[in-house]
Amino acid sequence: MNRTTWLQERRMTKFSDVLARWERKELSAEEAGEILGCSERQFRRWRRRYEEEGHAGLADRRLGRASMRRVPVDKIVWMLGEYRTRHAGWNVKHFHEYLRRQYGFEWGYTWTKRQLQSAGLVDRAKRRGAHRRKRERKPCVGMMLHQDASSHAWLEGAPPLDLVVTMDDATSEIYSAFLVEEEGIVSTLRALLEVFAARGLPSSLYTDRGSHYFLTPKAGEAVDKEQLTQVGRALAHLGIEHIPAYSPQARGRSERMFGTLQGRLPQELALAGINDIAEANRYIREVYLPLHNAQFTHPPQIAESAFVAVCDPASLTDILCIEQERVVARDNTVAYEGRTLQLPESPVRAHYVKARVKVHQYPDGTLAVFYGPRCLARYSAQGEEIAAAPTTPSVTPCSPPSRTLRAAAGGGLRPSLTAAARGVTQPGQVGTKKRPSGRTKKLTRKKELQMAAAIST
Repeated sequence: MNRTTWLQERRMTKFSDVLARWERKELSAEEAGEILGCSERQFRRWRRRYEEEGHAGLADRRLGRASMRRVPVDKIVWMLGEYRTRHAGWNVKHFHEYLRRQYGFEWGYTWTKRQLQSAGLVDRAKRRGAHRRKRERKPCVGMMLHQDASSHAWLEGAPPLDLVVTMDDATSEIYSAFLVEEEGIVSTLRALLEVFAARGLPSSLYTDRGSHYFLTPKAGEAVDKEQLTQVGRALAHLGIEHIPAYSPQARGRSERMFGTLQGRLPQELALAGINDIAEANRYIREVYLPLHNAQFTHPPQIAESAFVAVCDPASLTDILCIEQERVVARDNTVAYEGRTLQLPESPVRAHYVKARVKVHQYPDGTLAVFYGPRCLARYSAQGEEIAAAPTTPSVTPCSPPSRTLRAAAGGGLRPSLTAAARGVTQPGQVGTKKRPSGRTKKLTRKKELQMAAAIST
């Protein structure tokens, strides 16, 4: 029994009961119409039909008659053919929005979904799981960012790739999204650098417990917040709280976002004929993200921003990188990941043998060697020196130049730290006055005997 038949039988049963009460004079015609949800006049019409035709007179006369707003058959055939030939695999919402945007499609989403389901082109949604309490969004942007990656066949005919996404909790706006072969430390630092340089520093970052985010001593237990990973070190240096998620449900907001992306982005890339990672990343950045954010971004509760502006965005590069300590060998070289980095000669130090230095590996693969705050040299991804590293004005040298070197460089002697102020007469001190040029030095005993012998002769 379908729903229409069941409703008709229920309506007839209810009418028979109300009519019997009216005949027993328990109800007036007005009260009977109110119970049936109609006017007194309509109740009298139904009573006359029931007396003349029985239950058949109470049947809805609209049943079996074509609706005046019925969609033309040719439009239905065109819509189903469009889905079969060009948009197979698209979710119904995405397909319906595309038809409205490209062709001015006039019919609703629910009708489109039912037509596709009736034609067997789209499966019906599965029953939802247990109810979970929804966590409220942060009130303003910049208070919490979500970062996660999803492995999926994003490019047609290519193996699964990882899509790294960084989004805001308050608005669900995606700040950064790009494809990589495998998620890791480099892709994480690259995404953070993009967001922090463009937006500023957030208050917190919410991620899963991947090995590049946290160190988990025992599987399934709490993370170790004392032993930091490269990502944890960079976030701690910037003063950003790093929050771990202990279940997929805890990351529900980002998981739902990935569901939306998996149902839309691969189809958009296939429709554009893109099968290259670099070209796909350009399309995502320039074309897809603006349209996605315009449709799915929620307005924040508070219009203010919690992002903290960075005075020098270039300084983030030396923080959001892989940093490892090394000891300089006797030939002034540093061994790093199978590459030998030759240190150039330095004007401030004779050599760096046995000195502890830090090697920075940047997201683009280039390297740099630092001794304290001073950059000694920069190298390509293959370990070849790029150019002499310029000294940053804000970085003080390891030791100030001596008075002799300053004089040789033409800068003159540096004044003594105890020199008197200009215009102030310095008081005389015992033993500091210059001896007169005519004064003779004190003679030794040998000299006195020689002079006495010369006088006597």
